[in-house]
Amino acid sequence: MLLLRRGDFGPDVAEVRATLTKLGLLSDPQPSQVFDLPVEHAVRAFQQQRGLITDGVVGPATYRALRDATYRLGDRPLAFLMAQPVTGDDVFALQERLLELGYDAGRANGEFGQQTEQALRSFQRDYGLIVDGMCGPDTVRALRQLQPKVRGGRPVFLREQERVRRAGPRLSGKRIIIDPGHGGEDRGVVVDGVSEADVMLDLARLLEGKMAATGMEALLTRGPNHNPDEGERARFANEAGADLILSLHADRNASPLASGVATFHFGTGNGTSSTVGEALAGFIQREIVARTGMLDCRTHPKTWDMLRMTRCTAVRVEVGYLTNTGDRQRLANPSFRDVVAEGILVAVKRLYLLGKDDQPTGTFTMDDLLRHEVATGKLR
Repeated sequence: MLLLRRGDFGPDVAEVRATLTKLGLLSDPQPSQVFDLPVEHAVRAFQQQRGLITDGVVGPATYRALRDATYRLGDRPLAFLMAQPVTGDDVFALQERLLELGYDAGRANGEFGQQTEQALRSFQRDYGLIVDGMCGPDTVRALRQLQPKVRGGRPVFLREQERVRRAGPRLSGKRIIIDPGHGGEDRGVVVDGVSEADVMLDLARLLEGKMAATGMEALLTRGPNHNPDEGERARFANEAGADLILSLHADRNASPLASGVATFHFGTGNGTSSTVGEALAGFIQREIVARTGMLDCRTHPKTWDMLRMTRCTAVRVEVGYLTNTGDRQRLANPSFRDVVAEGILVAVKRLYLLGKDDQPTGTFTMDDLLRHEVATGKLR
């Protein structure tokens, strides 16, 4: 679909207005086809609620989220469709309910995938229902009648924490997906000949080399001439059985004064958040800020596909603004990129240390890290 923004007119705008009104975000006593200021404010409120980029523009991600928000559990039968997966708030509610009842439906991301189907079949089998993997009226009724088995935390995120604990402090053997943004004909942000695609690919390769030195297995989602979409990148990470995903980007802003580094993790904006992702994002943010002196634009929860559709912990780092002269000059410097790569690697190490044998932020060097790897290897 085309992007819809303030000033646009037509039936697509009327559909957006009707959805926002149904969601209680817009008062629309006289239905209109105009994208006016109240609609923009309502779109921004919706985007903020959903962990989307809050720009007041209805693009594909916002349109899909608006459509998904109209469904409630029980409104329609739900089943796994490989060619075109079913998405919606009803799927999210189903996943959350299965998790509460102790069934591993994976991350509640609003997409009915194979793991959701397997969890649903297990539930149907245990409670004497027809085991068809379809969430129809009988299954919905049973789901609503039962009391939760798991309390005191989101089960899927508790499992994430346990996986990190069991993985141990050593980096050796861990599989990391490094995702440099854009690629191919999509150069991302380009200012004065400096392109986001090229800079992030080089940063990814520097990080890959450092990870390899510690015994980690680092895989890149793309090369210089390829630009998979976010869904393809997420599927690649899932199929690879990754332990972590690190997505690398640079930002842009209409104001040349905008600068700094920000890190993002999965979170819906309503309190549902990946605790491991939030911790890793915090480590990365603090390490880069301490090592580079860049402006701290903090960490934020988002529902972008690369964060939402991956089974393992994923974070996205926006390493400065290419539209800012200072940030752009620093990002164009290979030595600066090397410092950022080391900071990201140390942040990953901090995640697995779980607070043990740690050092103050910004002081853990690559040599320190390698010595720690050797020492912990001998202990084993």
